[in-house]
Amino acid sequence: MNTLILFSCAFLQVLICEPFLERRLQSFQTNDSLPIPKEIPDLLFYLQRDPDSNTVCYTLNLNSEGQLNIKEPVRFFWVRYAENGERKELNYLQRKFAYGIIVKSLGHEIFEIKSVAYPQRILYLKKNNEKKYKVIASINGKECTLQRLFIRIRGGSPISPKIEYIELKGIDYLTGMIISERVKVSD
Repeated sequence: MNTLILFSCAFLQVLICEPFLERRLQSFQTNDSLPIPKEIPDLLFYLQRDPDSNTVCYTLNLNSEGQLNIKEPVRFFWVRYAENGERKELNYLQRKFAYGIIVKSLGHEIFEIKSVAYPQRILYLKKNNEKKYKVIASINGKECTLQRLFIRIRGGSPISPKIEYIELKGIDYLTGMIISERVKVSD
């Protein structure tokens, strides 16, 4: 129930901030028909949801010398595919209640990442075997490099959307296989 409340609150903030969204709730995207972000330097993972193709991209925040900004190692922004792929910053409500993250340094170039909307699922930013930063998540009990999050919305209202599930997709750290997990949110 807490998961439903958290995601309902988060999505409510998005609904308030995006005009005419109620009308767009009628045209659901299929999970596989959404665009895959390309040519996004240092992309870690991305988040998509109903009812449109707009995507939140999470990238490494590097300085001009290519070094990680330790105070803010991850930055995030919209790619507005529904608006010709324009990039936009998230507004205050989206950052604080829906799609923002909280990052905490654990030392030794490892960072804990929590979603503001769903802090129970902890992610980690750390270097892989090739010394490249990746976001690591437990997906179906396997340690994976997170690739994508998807939130399926099935009806409801702008004030109280009905979130059916959240899907995580990643690459198994050991086998290289694609792993996915759906977390059911509402009945």
